[in-house]
Amino acid sequence: MLRKIRIIAVFSLAILGASCKNENKADEANSNVQQEQPVVNGSGKTTSEDFQNQSIKFPKPVDGKYPVITFKETEFDFGDIEQGDKVEHTFEFTNTGEANLIIADAKASCGCTVPEYPKNEYIKPGDTGKIKVTFDSARKVGKTSKTITIICNTEKGTELLTIKTTIKVAG
Repeated sequence: MLRKIRIIAVFSLAILGASCKNENKADEANSNVQQEQPVVNGSGKTTSEDFQNQSIKFPKPVDGKYPVITFKETEFDFGDIEQGDKVEHTFEFTNTGEANLIIADAKASCGCTVPEYPKNEYIKPGDTGKIKVTFDSARKVGKTSKTITIICNTEKGTELLTIKTTIKVAG
């Protein structure tokens, strides 16, 4: 019986030692992480689950080079619309920085506004992208302004877009 316990203990220590070596290798590999490599799952690929609840942490780039998201416009006015209309606008941008851009999330200030953005994609320097925003004016009236917060790996970490409209009641 004592012999079996010793064998199990030695086997357990061998497994524990091997797993510690693998963790050290992973820590060593992560010490030179570039900012375009966010926290990823075990498969080595970034997934939307990694981006939920702003839990993604973008490390500061070792070389100091950040992506820069440059929008053609950061504000759009739909003008006058009728209550109940659903309107869309697409914000176009270019990565004018020196590193890959990652948009982790896009959150609207209200549930009536839904942003669609490039998910799980690296936008290389010089490349372009689009963020489509849909606004539903149901149960709204008068001047309205909504913001969309873009969570990304730029130096600031967030960028803001704004949509505006005046909602008229039909009748």
